Amino acid sequence: RMPASIPEADRRHRASAAFSLSFLSLVFSITAFTSSHWCEGTRKVAKPFCKGDSKGDQCIRFNSPEGNNSQAVQYIWETGDDKFVERNFHAGIWYSCEEMINEEGEKCRSFISLTPASDRGVLWLSIVTELLYVILLLIGNILMSVEIFYYSSVIDGLKINAFSAVVTVLAGLLGMVAHMMYTTVFQMTVNLGPEDWRPHTWDYGWSYGLAWTSFACCMAAAVTTINKYTKTILEFKHKRKKLERSFRIQYNFPEH
Repeated sequence: RMPASIPEADRRHRASAAFSLSFLSLVFSITAFTSSHWCEGTRKVAKPFCKGDSKGDQCIRFNSPEGNNSQAVQYIWETGDDKFVERNFHAGIWYSCEEMINEEGEKCRSFISLTPASDRGVLWLSIVTELLYVILLLIGNILMSVEIFYYSSVIDGLKINAFSAVVTVLAGLLGMVAHMMYTTVFQMTVNLGPEDWRPHTWDYGWSYGLAWTSFACCMAAAVTTINKYTKTILEFKHKRKKLERSFRIQYNFPEH
């Protein structure tokens, strides 16, 4: 009995591993999809004029005692770095936010409205593909959980296993395409977007890394599922050959 139970336990472990990877992929994809830290960086923003008694280097002050000093005015307007201040910003699929000058909090704008009109269709296609990616991951998770917790026959488990493998592979391909399309759209927005948004420096943020980690987990779950399906089929073939061999031996050498 012990050797017969080992393949079943191995199948359970592989199914649990595939479900865990697929579930992590689903959580990571939803987190990345709803966040706004796909890209992060800084923008050079012109300093506002100081109001009242406000002081500091976050504004340009002209009503100072040296306001009539031509050298001070010339220094302020000819030194580019003196007129601008850097503000952090972060952008995602849905919106882009940046720090406010002389105020706490952030000012957010829809990223779709910032995208050039020629690339807006690609962005919407990326959003739809991301949604399909999440939906297929959810379907794959449901199928894998049914396979683990619903104790059906091995044949039924193989059917569910094959379908979940196909769904997970398709989800991974859609996720890869969606991430690449968003990357292209963001780079085009950096070059052709509105001047009051274009970043001075930028790089990919934690949400972007999380999205690709989700893709890696999805493909790992697909490989584990396919490997489990293939191994189960090979076990069936091996058992059938052993059964045929035992029947052949019994036929050739019957008991006296």
